[in-house]
Amino acid sequence: MRSILAVDDSPSMRKMVSFTLAGAGFRVVEAVDGVDALEKAQVEEVDLVLVDQNMPRLDGIGLTRKLRENPRFQNTPILILTTESSDQMKQAGRAAGATGWLVKPFDPNRLIEVIQKVMR
Repeated sequence: MRSILAVDDSPSMRKMVSFTLAGAGFRVVEAVDGVDALEKAQVEEVDLVLVDQNMPRLDGIGLTRKLRENPRFQNTPILILTTESSDQMKQAGRAAGATGWLVKPFDPNRLIEVIQKVMR
């Protein structure tokens, strides 16, 4: 079973994302912010990281940068799922190493579609 690390500081958003991903057959590891995600990334085998941008302690772009520094995560797809939609933010995400950018509120079918596309 493929695993996804879902990182969001909003409990309701984490629940919605987890429900969507579990329903599509993924194992979900939840993290409450970037620092929590980095700790979980050390011990969990994950096939994809789905991360919010605006979080306390370490935001999505900062987390992406840190994960990309780790050889284990150099080829792991990292998707940023956020309310931010400016081109400037998207470029910063790309520069940090994000694989893709999805804007909230998300369409569950579209989320699964994008995840399946980047996990090939």
